[in-house]
Amino acid sequence: MPFEHLVARLAGGFSLAVDGETLRGALQEVLPQTNVGELETLKLLPGMVGAAADTLHKAWRAGIDLSQRGLDHPRIAALANLEAAVLQRLPQSMRRPQDLVALAQSRMVHAPALFGEVEIVGISELSPCWRPLLLALAEKVPVRWHAGPRLAPSWLNNSAVQIVRSPPENPSICVVSASTGYHEAVEAFRWARRLIASGQAKPHDIAIAATAPAAYDDEFLALRRDTNIDLHFVHGVRVVSTREGQAAAALADILVHGLSQTRLKRLATLLGRDAGPFRGLPDGWQRVLPPEAPLSSRESWERLFRRLTPADWPDGIDHSPRLKGLIETLFAGTAKAAEVGSAVLSSGALQIWQTAMLTGNATAIDLTIDALRQVDTCEACVSVAWMPASALAASPRPFVRLLGLTSTAWPRRISEDRLLADHIVPAGELDPLPVTLADRRDFQTILRTTRTEVVLSRARRDGEGRMLGKSPLLRGIGSEIYLRRNQRPAHAMSETDRLFARPDEFAAGSQAASARACWHNWHSRELTGHDGIVRPQHPTLFAALSRVQSASSLSKLLRGPLAFSWHYGLGLRAPRGGDEALVLDANALGTLVHDTLDQAIRTLERLGGLASASSEMAAGAVDAAVSTVAERWEAEQAVPPRVIWQRSLGEIRNIAWSALQHSDATYPGQISFTEVPFGGQLPRSDGPLPWDASLPVEIAGTDFKISGYIDRLDLSGNKNQARVRDYKTGRMPSEPVSLNGGRELQRCLYAYAVRAMLGDHVEVEASLLYPREAEARLLEEPDAVLQALSEHLAAAWANLLSGVATVGPDAGGDYDDFSFALPANAANGYCKRKAEASRQALGDAALVWEAN
Repeated sequence: MPFEHLVARLAGGFSLAVDGETLRGALQEVLPQTNVGELETLKLLPGMVGAAADTLHKAWRAGIDLSQRGLDHPRIAALANLEAAVLQRLPQSMRRPQDLVALAQSRMVHAPALFGEVEIVGISELSPCWRPLLLALAEKVPVRWHAGPRLAPSWLNNSAVQIVRSPPENPSICVVSASTGYHEAVEAFRWARRLIASGQAKPHDIAIAATAPAAYDDEFLALRRDTNIDLHFVHGVRVVSTREGQAAAALADILVHGLSQTRLKRLATLLGRDAGPFRGLPDGWQRVLPPEAPLSSRESWERLFRRLTPADWPDGIDHSPRLKGLIETLFAGTAKAAEVGSAVLSSGALQIWQTAMLTGNATAIDLTIDALRQVDTCEACVSVAWMPASALAASPRPFVRLLGLTSTAWPRRISEDRLLADHIVPAGELDPLPVTLADRRDFQTILRTTRTEVVLSRARRDGEGRMLGKSPLLRGIGSEIYLRRNQRPAHAMSETDRLFARPDEFAAGSQAASARACWHNWHSRELTGHDGIVRPQHPTLFAALSRVQSASSLSKLLRGPLAFSWHYGLGLRAPRGGDEALVLDANALGTLVHDTLDQAIRTLERLGGLASASSEMAAGAVDAAVSTVAERWEAEQAVPPRVIWQRSLGEIRNIAWSALQHSDATYPGQISFTEVPFGGQLPRSDGPLPWDASLPVEIAGTDFKISGYIDRLDLSGNKNQARVRDYKTGRMPSEPVSLNGGRELQRCLYAYAVRAMLGDHVEVEASLLYPREAEARLLEEPDAVLQALSEHLAAAWANLLSGVATVGPDAGGDYDDFSFALPANAANGYCKRKAEASRQALGDAALVWEAN
């Protein structure tokens, strides 16, 4: 048993020593109501519970009576007051070490009956609070201190305690240096694998240790899975490495940083639907959440619930009340962290949550959970052990590897107590067993108790590349073996490590051959299969071409056949996030302007027509449209902070007003339509349409079918005259453009769609309207432009079906959604190397890049 258990047993009456969890729970309750003097302004800050618990433990272990020394300093008096409040809150059976010792000494007469004799095993030192009892106990019963090869404490001299000694072990000692801490971990696994594979050692004979193993835990956890070596974490594993810990961390993230759609989905994924708050929700319920909306405020959730109907849910049943109740719970924040945890979590995740609530302040519960540990389920008796050096000093193994022997990590430096600084209570008195001396003692103990082999390892540089010095403990031990990061290991730790150690064998594998071929092909100026050259008549590309196209898809085909193939053939999509935006980007601003003009013009048409509307009516329609569009956008999209958002809405209002004020000739009996569907697109409102939108539209001279929405269409009463407007919220180019290198297809395609739907007799005027400048750019000679576009599209169709799907001029640019699928820095390297070969392969289809 631990020594404090022996003391508690002798004290009797079911006495217990104060454990850390109970102490933190008591501090959590008494701190808000206790006057702690000069610490009053700090007592509710995150970390105060942990700091107070550490200080009280140190004072108790050192045998310092805070109540008797309260007059020495106000800080000691404050802690004595806090200690008194804690002792009143503790269970009656729990006592401070000095109280346990006093009670045990009064019952020393029972020691022979209780113990008979006492053996002290695996302990190098004992805290001062327990020493008087051990010396008194040795006067009543035989006490043997099994020091073995360790150094026995000097305070045992001339006492009744019998010290059992043995000669120190004489292991082989090797000193190595690795490049980084991660390299140290890799070499440790290679060393352990070699010992096991050669038969020199069983897994339970091997130990790997460091003074602060937490610095290596992430590497060891990942390498344990890769190497498939059973590795027991003696000090426990981080709770966030488990699913229950991740669920608790997800809830903490919501309470501390606020609810959002991303955080809610993470919590739902970790908790599942079998139990907990998401039980009863149908499969695919997350699809009712707008994918682009952050949903980070109560108002955004309320707007979402107002517009949800049973038809929006996958099973046709409205589950909004259940989800709304959960959202209200999650918006409670850290003030009700205990209640929220009990309502949302269960089993292991709830236990982790409750432990975190006792350990630290609720306002920093995310940090507390990140620091928590739990017992490793890997069996220690049949596994390689990864442990603190202090644990290894108490339970030696024949084969040992010590990591982190640098000047700052071994021995560690002494730091002052957070509440009792050295000028208040000398550090040597408060902590008579300082960490520096403990590390030195543990190091000597390990060398003396390891039977066969000790490997001393250090990193030459830290994670940021800074040089690290040698530990002073390495002086005089021997020369150091320099381990290169890229050296071929004598024994590989895993299959991956083995293949990299044998490059010839790895190169013969299909994965390596494919990677090498891709690398060489990317650096070649010729077009290859890794650049978009595929077999002719590929069914995937044929399907992509045969779908109904839009102006944007045809523009992508002309200016980037490879991106067109990825997007419409393979279904790749650029990742989209619902994060809060600082400002609206150009696409979002353009969409808002289009929606605002759509709403305003529909309103004016219901009130008598856009052509006859007064300036006051137009201004009122724009204001109402901005409010309606803003409310819908806030419910479905990420919006900037409130001040910037209001300024952006003002800019949108001005742009929309400018667009409506542009002077156009009024047609007799003019009717204006907005967002007019064609080619099979569904109407976006229940207003009247100028034609049957379900009819197909084919581009003459090609096999392409097109569809889309015309921003604005003005029709004369007899439908003999039509004006097509395409809004552009950007800056107007200095020179007139027609196709603009394949970027501007809307005017041409929309004009063609109007003629195809209404007849060739219609006189169509197509233009780009730039509201910022209040100017429109007409499409000159639309028939000739359409004829040229048809030729370019036909050539593009033929190229793609022949297997040429290469990069175009937009590849790797700032607005290329598929830059992530190209080689790194593609715009400055890969695309320039392939540009000429791509242009030649595309032939006539590439001529559109030079069209004005």
